[in-house]
Amino acid sequence: MNLADNDFTLFGLPERFALDRADLDARWRELQSSVHPDRFAGEGAAAQRVAMQWAVRVNEAYRRLREPLARAAYLCGLRGSPIDAERNTAMPAGFLMQQMGWRERLDESRDDAEGLGALDGEVKNAERDTLDEVARLLDELDDPARAAERVRALMFFQKFRRDLAERLEATHD
Repeated sequence: MNLADNDFTLFGLPERFALDRADLDARWRELQSSVHPDRFAGEGAAAQRVAMQWAVRVNEAYRRLREPLARAAYLCGLRGSPIDAERNTAMPAGFLMQQMGWRERLDESRDDAEGLGALDGEVKNAERDTLDEVARLLDELDDPARAAERVRALMFFQKFRRDLAERLEATHD
């Protein structure tokens, strides 16, 4: 193992979006067991520091691989199309119109739990469809640039759903 290995190599997995979560979890437990600092307690402080570095590296990789959005963003970066969401906010016009429509509905449904619930369902469906599209773009079509654009859209979905959840919670107070 090498600290500089990418997350997939570290876990012995193919560089694909589609993962078997049970396999990922099993590999994480196996790696954690082999690098846990307690295993190196008798080998001195230097060995424990190295083990701690490994444990942190394994946990970071696991967190990235287990979350679909983070995994997609990571794969896009590995394939030469980093998400770069801070500087690259370009989105297709249709998506921007959809966002504006959802924001308007969110504002208009301020105290309407039923309307907010319907909006939440619509956004969840769009998010699921977009995640499926990202999987296809990465695993079947090998189009990381288009996948990166869709990952930025998923980031919007994630933020919008947090805002929507807050609004729904406020209607129950």
